[in-house]
Amino acid sequence: MKYFRLSIFLLTVTLVSFSLIDHKPVLYIIGDSTVKNGDGSGRNGQCGWGTVIDTYFDTTKISVQNHAIGGRSSRTFITEGRWDKIVTTLKKGDYVIMQFGHNDGGALDDTARARGTIKGIGEDSLEIYNPIRKQKEMVHTYGWYMRKYVNEARTKGAVAVICSPIPRNDWKNGKLVRANETYTKWAKETAGQTNAYFIDLHNMICDKYEKMDTVKVNSFFPADHTHTNREGAILNAKLVVTGIQQLRSCDLKKYLSGQ
Repeated sequence: MKYFRLSIFLLTVTLVSFSLIDHKPVLYIIGDSTVKNGDGSGRNGQCGWGTVIDTYFDTTKISVQNHAIGGRSSRTFITEGRWDKIVTTLKKGDYVIMQFGHNDGGALDDTARARGTIKGIGEDSLEIYNPIRKQKEMVHTYGWYMRKYVNEARTKGAVAVICSPIPRNDWKNGKLVRANETYTKWAKETAGQTNAYFIDLHNMICDKYEKMDTVKVNSFFPADHTHTNREGAILNAKLVVTGIQQLRSCDLKKYLSGQ
């Protein structure tokens, strides 16, 4: 009986070991329409950077899943249950890249979307009646929701990377209007609080645009000042890749294809 139990134990250890070895890591991408627009096909002339970034990874070694969806904020991606579905599948060795902020500045309880978050990264909260969900809801700060993503990913053994939101095509005196006092700042501060990796995508893109011809930059935005076409999405995705390459001690870079 002793040898039988030992054999069962060794078999279990072996199976668990093989399971860990065989696990192909997954890169989960979460965000709003600037990360994935529409159904992701680009047929509406708009494309998010998460739709095209898989081409820069060796997908024989890592799976890339873009779960971003238009119209969502750091709050509503959670309250709609989208984050919980990802958490249930997260495994040790997976990665989560997140970019929110474009929709967080809206009203907390309007009848159209009710998707806003409280400005900042503190522990402030406010109970509201959500007319969309038809129930009371405790709304928190942008930073509170971002910390939730990072901490829950880390609990599952996944690695979290925060991106500051891509800039809008807004210019003043020949320079882009930057969000360095709001969501760019708050994204960076949240990464610092949680010791998550941070890619300052906002300023990287701004710096790139300001070195380009404005006519060319404008061509990236065929419909409005927020959503890029496929060419603009490719430029943004390349800068995300550059940001990944610059992250110290982050193993995600080893899955890049080298393109």
